[in-house]
Amino acid sequence: MPYINEEGGRLNNFASEPQVYKAEPPNARQKRNFIFLGILGATMVGALIFVAYYISSVS
Repeated sequence: MPYINEEGGRLNNFASEPQVYKAEPPNARQKRNFIFLGILGATMVGALIFVAYYISSVS
């Protein structure tokens, strides 16, 4: 670990920094998967709302 001696003899411990890299934009396959997962998530949320509404109206 990188220790730095400060004034007065104190040791200061810094975390090692991760390597920085440039993110790449998603390709066509990844975009298609994002759309599919978004539709699936919206469908599940809609189904949950429907079930909650149905259960609350039955009573």
